[in-house]
Amino acid sequence: MELVFALIIGSLTASGVYLLLRARTFPVVVGLTLLSYGVNLFLFATGRLSTGQQPIIGSSAGYADPLPQALVLTAIVIGFAMTAFLVVMSLRNLADNEDDHVDGKKPYKSPAPEHEEEVTGK
Repeated sequence: MELVFALIIGSLTASGVYLLLRARTFPVVVGLTLLSYGVNLFLFATGRLSTGQQPIIGSSAGYADPLPQALVLTAIVIGFAMTAFLVVMSLRNLADNEDDHVDGKKPYKSPAPEHEEEVTGK
């Protein structure tokens, strides 16, 4: 089970980093979301979940650690706010620049000749 969990965390992190390196805004937003999901699962896995344990210290022999669960809950809220902020910024960038490239530069296009005379020289 730990191997499957580690593979899921690794694939979420790898695909999130790959999408972060794209030059368009939508893949960057999706990449940040996937990366935050990977981090949330990693934080959740550090809690060593156990079934049938009490969440309060002293009420039984063993207890469940509530700190990773609180960290994941906080990270989910922060991740949602970050995603909403990035979507608004990408829409603003699209409206201002009429393009959705992350760096604001349009890709280079070779100038095409408008008339046949320019191509043939006649």
